[in-house]
Amino acid sequence: MKAVFWGVLLACVDWGWGQENLTFDGDVRDFAISDRSVYVVTDDRLYQLNHDFTKVIKRDTPNVVYPNQEAPLFNETYPFKVNILLPFIKNNTLITCGTTKCGYCEILDLNEISKSVHSENIEVGSLDPGDSTIGFIVDVGTNSYIMTGRLQSRVRKACANSDHLLDLRNTLEGQHGGIFSYSDESTTPYIDARQKEKFQFVDGFQSNSHIYVFSNVPQERQVRVILFKSENSKTKTLGNFQGATLKCCGNTERRELLSSSVIQGSGGLHGQVLWAGVFTAGNTSDPINTVLAIYNISSTGPQLKYKDPDFCYKGCAEALPTGTTQDLHPEAVVFKYSSMTSVLAVRHNSWLVFFIGTGDGQLIKLAVDKAYKPACPRVLYNSDDDRRVFPKMHLDPVDRKHVYMALRNQMVRVPVAQCSEHKSLKDCWSAQDPFCGWCESRCSFQGDCLQPSAWISISEDSQQQNMVSYQVEKSSSGERITLTVKVHLNVNGTGSLTFTCNFFNRRGDLCDRTSPAPAFPQCSCLFSSDQLPAEGLNVTVKIRVGKQNLAEKLMLTNCSNISGPPTSALCSQCMTAGCSWINDVCSWTTRSANSDPIQDTCRLSQSGFNYSEPVIFSIEPSVLSFHGRNHALMNGENLDHVTKVRIQGHMNCSLKESPVWNHTGSSLTFHIPSGDKGSVSVCAVLPDGRCLGKATVTYGSSPSCTGLTPSTTWASGKRKIKVHGSHLEFVEEVVHDHAPQTIHTTYSSGTLWYHTPPFEHINQPVTSTVSLRVGNQTLACSSQLTYHPDPEFTSYTAIKTGNDVRVTIEKRADKLNITTEEILAFGVQEENQDVECVMDTIDTSNETDSVICEIKNTPNFNINSLRIRVGNFTKILLPKQAAPSLLIILVLIPIIIVVIVGAVLYSYNKQRKMAAQMNKQLDRLKNEIGNDIRQGFVDMQMEKCNLIENVGAIPFLDYKHFASRIFFPDGGPVMTSCIKDIGQPDESCQALSRLIRDQVFLTSFVHALEEQKNFNVKEKCAVASLLTVSLHGDLPYLTQVMEELLRALMEQTSNSQPKLMLRRTESIVEKLLTNWMSICLYGFLRESVGQPLFLLVCALTQQMSKGPVDSVTEKALYTLNEDWLLWQAQDFSPMRLQVLFAVGTDGEVSEPLEVSALDCDTVEQVKEKILLAFKTKFGFPYNTPLRQMHIEYEKDGRFVPLKEVDASSGVLGEVTMLNTLKHYKVPDGASIKVLSKTHPSLSPQSSLKDDQNYSKKYFHLIDPDIDQDQKKNPERKKLKLKEVYLTKLLSTKVAVHSFVENLFRTIWGTPNLKAPPAIKYFFDFLDAQGESRRISDQDVLHIWKTNSLPLRFWVNILKNPQFVFDMEKTPPLDGCLSVIAQAFMDSFSLAEKQLGKHDPTNKLLYAKDISQYKQEVRAYYKQVRDQPPISSSEFKEFLHKESKKHENEFNESAALRELYKYMQLYFDEIKLKLDQNGAPVELKEQLQHVKSLFDSLKSCSWN
Repeated sequence: MKAVFWGVLLACVDWGWGQENLTFDGDVRDFAISDRSVYVVTDDRLYQLNHDFTKVIKRDTPNVVYPNQEAPLFNETYPFKVNILLPFIKNNTLITCGTTKCGYCEILDLNEISKSVHSENIEVGSLDPGDSTIGFIVDVGTNSYIMTGRLQSRVRKACANSDHLLDLRNTLEGQHGGIFSYSDESTTPYIDARQKEKFQFVDGFQSNSHIYVFSNVPQERQVRVILFKSENSKTKTLGNFQGATLKCCGNTERRELLSSSVIQGSGGLHGQVLWAGVFTAGNTSDPINTVLAIYNISSTGPQLKYKDPDFCYKGCAEALPTGTTQDLHPEAVVFKYSSMTSVLAVRHNSWLVFFIGTGDGQLIKLAVDKAYKPACPRVLYNSDDDRRVFPKMHLDPVDRKHVYMALRNQMVRVPVAQCSEHKSLKDCWSAQDPFCGWCESRCSFQGDCLQPSAWISISEDSQQQNMVSYQVEKSSSGERITLTVKVHLNVNGTGSLTFTCNFFNRRGDLCDRTSPAPAFPQCSCLFSSDQLPAEGLNVTVKIRVGKQNLAEKLMLTNCSNISGPPTSALCSQCMTAGCSWINDVCSWTTRSANSDPIQDTCRLSQSGFNYSEPVIFSIEPSVLSFHGRNHALMNGENLDHVTKVRIQGHMNCSLKESPVWNHTGSSLTFHIPSGDKGSVSVCAVLPDGRCLGKATVTYGSSPSCTGLTPSTTWASGKRKIKVHGSHLEFVEEVVHDHAPQTIHTTYSSGTLWYHTPPFEHINQPVTSTVSLRVGNQTLACSSQLTYHPDPEFTSYTAIKTGNDVRVTIEKRADKLNITTEEILAFGVQEENQDVECVMDTIDTSNETDSVICEIKNTPNFNINSLRIRVGNFTKILLPKQAAPSLLIILVLIPIIIVVIVGAVLYSYNKQRKMAAQMNKQLDRLKNEIGNDIRQGFVDMQMEKCNLIENVGAIPFLDYKHFASRIFFPDGGPVMTSCIKDIGQPDESCQALSRLIRDQVFLTSFVHALEEQKNFNVKEKCAVASLLTVSLHGDLPYLTQVMEELLRALMEQTSNSQPKLMLRRTESIVEKLLTNWMSICLYGFLRESVGQPLFLLVCALTQQMSKGPVDSVTEKALYTLNEDWLLWQAQDFSPMRLQVLFAVGTDGEVSEPLEVSALDCDTVEQVKEKILLAFKTKFGFPYNTPLRQMHIEYEKDGRFVPLKEVDASSGVLGEVTMLNTLKHYKVPDGASIKVLSKTHPSLSPQSSLKDDQNYSKKYFHLIDPDIDQDQKKNPERKKLKLKEVYLTKLLSTKVAVHSFVENLFRTIWGTPNLKAPPAIKYFFDFLDAQGESRRISDQDVLHIWKTNSLPLRFWVNILKNPQFVFDMEKTPPLDGCLSVIAQAFMDSFSLAEKQLGKHDPTNKLLYAKDISQYKQEVRAYYKQVRDQPPISSSEFKEFLHKESKKHENEFNESAALRELYKYMQLYFDEIKLKLDQNGAPVELKEQLQHVKSLFDSLKSCSWN
C-alpha cells in the first residue's frame, strides 16, 4: 500500500491545478516535443526535460570556430543561435540548425542531448537572427527530408548564401549528396520568391500525401499557402506546386497570419483537410484585433504551372508574373479577441477544441461543434503579468491530456481538462467539456473509461443549458397533451444501450398506454388534458441511461393561463413551462426541440413596466486587474431603478451580476467581480429583468510589488512610502501583517504611495510584510519594510541672525535616513503661539545628527520650546542649558563636596557587592566549564559506532565520467568535447593518430614541448590527458611510451635529489602516470575500495548531523578538523518530527515519516534532513527540490509556516539570526507538513544563500562580533573555550574509526596475496630502475612507490569522493577527509617525529595509530615485492582487456584536434627535436603531411 501511495505522491509534481512550469535563465526561442522529452532552446542553452519537467538536462550552445586564414594561430568564434529544432523520431535524433557566421547544424541523440552524432558548418536556416526560418520533417517516397525555408543573408557577404527560399534537405548521410544536401539525382530543385523583403514564414506541415507551407508575403500584404504533392523525388515534389491566397474575414480585412494549426484527423466530408489560423489587421487598439478562422485547404484548384505571382520553381525571371491564385475564404470565424498569438487545434469525437494563447498571458480553451458553433471559452491558464504566449504550442503526444506553451522565459504544461474535479454526472455534464464524460462513478477522460463501461458526455449538437429539456403539446382536439422529454447526452460504449423513462404524478403513473416507446435521446408521455388542473401539475420523470439514473421534477402549466404584458420575464416563464412564445404571446403551439435558447428568444421582449431606460456614461475604473475591483462607480442617467449590474464575457458567456448601492439617479456604486483578462460588457439590470445601457470594462494583469522606498519607517508610523512594481494603478489598499486595518493608497502620474501604520511597543528593528489589496486578493511584496524605534531628538539651540532665528536640533544617529521634507518643527512662545521653523539641511555623523531650520522674519520672537513632528511622532524639546553663573557655582560647591563623600561611601559598598557578585559569577563559570568538560568526557567514553552500514545501492559514476574528472579536474569545454559521442574520424585526425603511434615522434614531441619556457604546468597536464584519451584504445603502447619518458625523467633527477622524483606533477609524464594509474586501478577501485570509501563518507555525514552545524559558516560540532570545529555551539536537544507530505489540492496528506532533527536546526537544515530521510526510507529522492519546498508546523490545529527569516527573527545590530525549531518553539514529536512552492497558497521564494552578502547579513549559532546587552540572551553568552570542545574531534574519530581502518586496509590489502596487476608491474619497474641505476638506498625506492601510488592516486580519491560517486562534497566533509588523507599519507612516511602539545590537532588525532599503519604499509610493500613477477605478455593482455572494456568511451578525434593545436603552435621546435634525435626522413614527411591535412580544412569544429 505504501509503495503505491508514494508512487502517487511522486506523480503530483504540481499541487495546484495540475500545472507544471519551469523558468529558464533566458527567453524561450523555440521548443519541440517527442514521445519521451521536451526540448527547449534559449539564446545560450538547449534543455531536455521529461514531460512533467522533473528532470532537466542542460547543454550550452557551442561557440562555432572558424579558422582565420590571415592569422593561422588564432580562430574566429561565433555564438550558435538555434532557429531549427526538429525531433527526427524515425532516426532517434534531434536536428538543430541555426545562425553563426555562415550557418551550423548539429545532430544530437534524441534521448541524451549531451551526445553529439554529427556537426557541420552549413547554412540551413536564415543567417540573420531577425529573419524568418521554417523547418519540418516530410516523407517523400521512402525518404524523409527536411522542408526548410530561409531568407538570404543581407549582411554575411563572406558566406556562400544560396538564394533558395524553400528546398528539401537530406536527413541521413546515406541519401544522395550526403546529409543536409538539397540536390536531387540530376538537378537542384528549389522554390524561390519574387519579394523577400520582410517575408515571413508562419507554419508548415504534411497531411497524408500533401505538404503545406504558410507565409505572410509583404507585397500587397497577403497570406499565402503553397501546396505540394508528395511524389517519389525532390524534383517532382517541388516542381508541381499550387498556391492560394487566404482571405480573412468579412468586412474587415486581416492580412497577416500570426499562428496556425492543422486539425489532425479532420475527417470531414470527402476527407477534407481542415486548418485554423489566427489573423490580424495589425490594429492593436481594436478590441477584436485578432480572429480565429477555420478553412478547408484540401485543394487549391487548377493553376498554370510556374505562373504563381509570388513564388516560382527554381530562379524567378525578371518579367512580372502573369499567373493568378485561388482565393480561399473561411468556413467559419469561431472566435474574436484583442490579442491572440497562437493556436493549437485538437479533434475530439465530433468536437473541435482550440487552445488559444494570447498576448496578455492566457491560455483559452474553445470548443466548437460540428456546425462550427463555438461554446463558451474557458481560461485554463492566466499569468500574473502580460507575458506573451509563444506562437507555437504542442499537445502531449503520449497522454494527449496536456498542452505545452512558452511564455517569455517560462515553459508551462497545462491539463486540457480537470475532469476529476466533478463528482456527479450532473456536475460532469454542466462543465460542458468535450474531454469529460461520466464513467460508472466518476468523471473522466474517454481513454480512462475502460470497456465495457459506457462513457456519457455532452451531446454532439450545440451546447444546452439543461441536461434534460421538455416541451408540452396539446392535440388539435384539445383532449390530449403530449409531454416530450429529451436528454442532451452522448453515450459511447459497447453493446446495446438501456434507455427508459417513467412519468409519475402524485396519483402514480401519468402516461396512458398509447404513449410511444422511448427512443434515445427522447421519450414521450401522452395523457388526458383533464389531468392538467388550472394551478398546474407536478410531474416526476425517472430516466435510466445505461447504468445511470436521472430524476427530473417538472411543473406543467396550462399554456393558455400564462398571460399578461409581454415582458422578458413572462417570456421566460412561458418557455420554461415547455410552451411556445410567438408574437409576444404564450401558446400551445408546438415548439421545435432545437429552437433557440430561452435567453435568445426572450431578449427582445418588451417590458410591461414604465421604467426610464438607464444610460451608462462611464465606469470608474474601466480598466482593472483580473482580481476584480471593490467600490466601482457607474455614472449615467436614469439609474434610479437599477437593481444590479451585469458583467458579461465573450459570446455572452460567464455572466456575473453584482448588487448596487448609493443610487443618486446619475451614479451608483457596485463591485466588479474577478474575471479573465480581456474586455467584457456591462449593462444595468431593471426590476423587469431587462438589462439596458452598455459599457465596457477591461480586465488586465495582476499588480506586482517589487520594492519599497524608503525601506524603513519609525514606530509611530505615517511615513510616506513609495511602492515599486507593475500595474500599480489597480491597487486599492495596502495591508501590513502586523496591523489589521487596511491603508488608503494614492496613485498619480505612475506612482503609488501610502502612509505607514504604527507598530507599537518596539525597542529594536522589526520587519513587517507589506501586501497589496486588489479586489478580494492580497498580494505580498517581494521586499519587507523595517520598523525602527522613533527618532530621538535630544535638544536644540537657537541663535538670532538679524530678524531670523537659526535653530540647530540634535538627534541621535539612526538608520531611518529621514529627509528635511519629513520633519516639521514649530517654535513655541509662552502664549502657545506656533511659528514654523523652515527646514534647511541635515548634517549626519556617526553618533549625532544636526537638523538645521530657520524661523523667518520674527525679530521679537522668543522660543521657549520646540515642537517637532515626524509622521505621527511628536516631540516637545527644551533648549540646551547655558553655562551656570558664578553665584550658582558658589552655592553648588558645598553640595558637590557632600555628593563626593556620599559617592565614596557608595562606591565602597558597591565594590563589596561587586566582589561578592564576581565570586558568584566565577563559581558559575567554573561549574559551566566543568560541566562542558565532563559532558565531553562522557560523550567520548559513551560514543558508540552505531552509524548504519547498509546504505543501499552505491551511486558509482560510470567509467567515462570518473576518468574524465581525473584527466580534466577543472572540467571545461575540452573535457566536454572528449566525452561526447564519437563521430566518424576525418582523414586529418586519422593521420595524426598514426603519427603519435610512432614512439620516436611522440617522445620527441613531448620533450620539445617541455623544453619551451612558456609551456606551463597547466598545459603540460592538458597535453598528458589529451595523449591519454587519444591512445586510450592502445594502452600497451601508452604504457611503453610512459616507461620511456619516466626513464628520461630519472636521468634528470638521479644525480641531484632522486627522492624528489614524482613528488609533484611538473611534467607531462607525471600527469600521464596519474591517468595511467586511474585507468588500470578503476576495476580495483570499483570492486574493492568503492564500498568502504562510500561507507566512510556516509558515516562522516551522519556523525556530523548528530550535532549542530552552523548554517552560515558550515562549522560542525562533530568533526575531525579543528578548523571546522563549532566550539561556540549552544546547548541543543535531539528531536523526532512526524513529517506529512501534502497530496493533491484538498488538504490531503501522506502517512507520517519520522525524521530526526535538532532543536537548533534552521528551517533549511530541517528541509535537508527531511529529503535525506525520504531518500533513505524509500530508495529514491523526493520529487520536489529543496528550494521549492515549504514546511509548516502544526500548532493548535492550524499549520504555521516555518521560514528562514521573518518578522519575528532576532536581530543583533544589522545582522539577522536565522530561525530555528527552538525559535518557533516546535516540540519533540511535532507534525510538520511539506508543501511545494507550486501549491496555490504559496509563492516562490529564493534561497537566502543566493545573497552574495549572506555571511554578513545573517548568523545562526555563531554570534556576530558586535556589542550587545548580555541580559537579553544569557544562554548565548556563556563563556565558551575552544579547547574544551577538542574532545568532539576525538568523539568523531571514535565514531568513524572502524570505517577509516577498513578503508585503509582495503587499499593496502592484497586479496589472495596478490596486488592489482598495475601496482605489481609498476613497482617492479621502479625496482628495476633502481637496480640499473645502482641505487642502494631502499628509502629512495620506498619514496618512489609512495609518490607514484598513494600520493598520486589514492589521496586524490580520498579527498575527492565526488570523482567516484554521484554526490556533492560539502566544506565540513572536505575538512574531515583532509584529516583522514593526511593520516593516510603519514602512514607511508619514513620520517619519525615526536609530536607535542603545540602540534596541530590534525596530526595529533591519529598520532597513536600511525605507527601501526606504518608497519602495515611496510608489510604491504614487501608483499608486493615478494609476489611472483607478472610477465610482459600477461600485463599486455591485461592492458588489452582494459582498452577493449572501455572502447569508444571517449571521442579520440576531439582529443587529436586539441592536440594538434599544440603541434601547430610548436611546429618548428618539434621538427628541430626530430632532427636532433635523428628521426628518419619518412617521419618528418609524415609530420608535414598531417600539417597539410589540417591546414586544408576550410572549416572545422573544434568544439
